[in-house]
Amino acid sequence: MNILTIAKVSLRALVRNKMRSFLTALGIIIGVGAVIAMVSIGQGAKSAVEARFNSMGTNLLFVQAGSHSRGGVHGGAGTYQDLKAEDADAIVAQCDAIKYVSPSVQSRAQVVFGNKNWNTRIQGSSDKYPLIRNWELTSGQFFDEGQVKSASKVCVLGSEVKKNLFELDDPVGQVIRINKIPFRVLGVLKSMGESGGFFNRDDQIVAPYTTVQKKLLGIDNIYSIDVSAVSSSQTSEAQKQIEDLMRVRHRIAPGGEDDFEVRNMSDIAESAEQSTQILTNLLGGIALVSLLVGGIGIMNIMLVSVTERIREIGIRMSVGAREKDILFQFLTEAVVLSVCGGILGIALGVGASRLLAKVGGWNTIVSTGSIFLAFAFSATVGVVFGFYPARKASKLDPIEALRYE
Repeated sequence: MNILTIAKVSLRALVRNKMRSFLTALGIIIGVGAVIAMVSIGQGAKSAVEARFNSMGTNLLFVQAGSHSRGGVHGGAGTYQDLKAEDADAIVAQCDAIKYVSPSVQSRAQVVFGNKNWNTRIQGSSDKYPLIRNWELTSGQFFDEGQVKSASKVCVLGSEVKKNLFELDDPVGQVIRINKIPFRVLGVLKSMGESGGFFNRDDQIVAPYTTVQKKLLGIDNIYSIDVSAVSSSQTSEAQKQIEDLMRVRHRIAPGGEDDFEVRNMSDIAESAEQSTQILTNLLGGIALVSLLVGGIGIMNIMLVSVTERIREIGIRMSVGAREKDILFQFLTEAVVLSVCGGILGIALGVGASRLLAKVGGWNTIVSTGSIFLAFAFSATVGVVFGFYPARKASKLDPIEALRYE
């Protein structure tokens, strides 16, 4: 027999038992679909984490006030208020791995415009804030360095504040009152959504940190410093430079406890990505188990098929079919089952991923790699689990096979 004839015989044998063939392939269909769907969920989660960290800023680091200790009791991060704007100036001037810095203070206040009011977060920063945070404006402009130095009463609105105070009207040039103090609106920030689940970044007003210090808080220290490294590859070097400089500026002896903390968002993002990658691998591994179960189903049905067709095998051998012809015939049947199951499984997996994204609101990404992996694995399952039944069929004695009832 030639290959084409063997393939036709194999297909006819499968078509004769349509329901059994479909149920046999069902394990492969579910397995392949599960692999694609689970991997797409994991990849979507990873992409969402990356997008969230990228939206927080460019090569971002935070310098925060450290823990204050008194009588052996630690007050926690931020209780040692010893950060000054001069620290930020020194960082950008003396650390060559640093591109931008922005001193930062925060408060909450009641904001009033006309007969409308809104309680929101007040973010005090420098003119470099939108550069560090990759934040664009939808209208107007950001305040400049001169307005920061002069502690001008100007501000930029988040989109949520703009919606609640002005609705569809243009706020640029209008005057709002923050804790009864008039501020002129310079612009409106583009909507960015939540910041890592902590707060809604659109629900805030950004003003010069000097203005927030003097007019709203009455302090001369800052709460933190936003820092942008020259490149993502230099964030670790930037962190080391900042730590060395701050120890010198704050006169911290070798071995002494730091009164500040430097947080590298690249390290946090990398840890989060590793966690989502582990999740992806776990979900994919669980789905691959169902593929193995499908392979066992193929082996089981093929063994049954060999038993049912012993006389047929004997007749084929008696008219000249060789062992390799019988082996190839049954192996072809197993591979056809797994490949057809793989194709249907791909359709099922892609459809399930899109349904989860549309109905459940999940972020899913169907990658070409996961499709090829699932399909290749399904074909391999057909070969591996179909080989034993095929070999058993090829080793039958023709005489005994013809006598089989």
